[in-house]
Amino acid sequence: MKATLFAIASLLLMNSSGAPGWESQSSGAKVRFRGVSAVSQTIAWASGERGTYARTTDGGRTWAMGNVPGAAELDFRDVDAFDVNTAYLLSIGEGEKSRIYKTTDGGASWKLQFKSARPAAFFDAMAFWDRDHGIAMSDPVDGRFLVITTSDGGATWRETPREGMPPALAGEGGFAASGTCITVEGKRNVWFGTGGASGARVFRSTDAGRTWDVATTPITYDKSAGIFSVAFRDAKRGVIVGGDYTKEGESKQNAAVTRDGGRTWTPVTDARPNGYRSCVAYVRGARGTPTLLVAVGPSGSDYSTDDGASWKSFGAEGFHTASFTRANGAGWAAGEQGRVAKYLGGARK
Repeated sequence: MKATLFAIASLLLMNSSGAPGWESQSSGAKVRFRGVSAVSQTIAWASGERGTYARTTDGGRTWAMGNVPGAAELDFRDVDAFDVNTAYLLSIGEGEKSRIYKTTDGGASWKLQFKSARPAAFFDAMAFWDRDHGIAMSDPVDGRFLVITTSDGGATWRETPREGMPPALAGEGGFAASGTCITVEGKRNVWFGTGGASGARVFRSTDAGRTWDVATTPITYDKSAGIFSVAFRDAKRGVIVGGDYTKEGESKQNAAVTRDGGRTWTPVTDARPNGYRSCVAYVRGARGTPTLLVAVGPSGSDYSTDDGASWKSFGAEGFHTASFTRANGAGWAAGEQGRVAKYLGGARK
């Protein structure tokens, strides 16, 4: 019944507006954006290379760009924003380059909340259940993925128990391509996807990261291939996308779905996303109900109206990441050379 309701809502949206589309906007930046966070129909944040962030408060008609002081050499691969003033930035890199900053005044000032003290750590992405409770994950350190959490808005970040994390495979890691290889749901559910030469797996926790289970998936894997993005509509139903980032146009084994909370994964076999995809996200209606899925990558965008079981292409413009609000269907995508675009429910004729 729930799957039927999802399909009906999707069809109503598509029938009223046609296929989805993107409206290009000018951010004023020339750096690569890997992070984007949609807050409302008028507010969104983006993040990227050289300590750069950008923000719009008028629906994308104008974007204000800035640089975090002392972060010129950092690459902000993830941004999570909550309003016009409050946002978190995560930078990638070995050891102390992996950091988390927070602003509460719209970017006028930034506070360094976390800097990795482990030389072997390499943080990939973060996610938040709410303003105070968040989680971030690093590639394996001493044979296990490293996870940190906060329950006080980032004032403190603490490592979760190592004994609760299953061992990593040889060469296994996360992909910091879009800030979406980790996702959360409800108050304590969290999942993250991996890749590498030994496999592509999904780690799952139902206690906010203290203990974990892990499942194999049918996603293609190699040194440059695996799961790049994870999205869940509820505690049971979710989607993963990925592929090989060195083969942008290849759609082999690049998407799978779960209906049991990530314990098992079923490959999308017939109508897969049309190439390597670095991000997948749910588009939600006025009451927060998922209406369809959108996936993006360097070779274009795709959408699904059946909870990820099949996909159709829309638009060949490349993006690295996308984000949608918790309601109302507002969203943005971001990519190379400061590229940003606002989501349109229907493509322009």
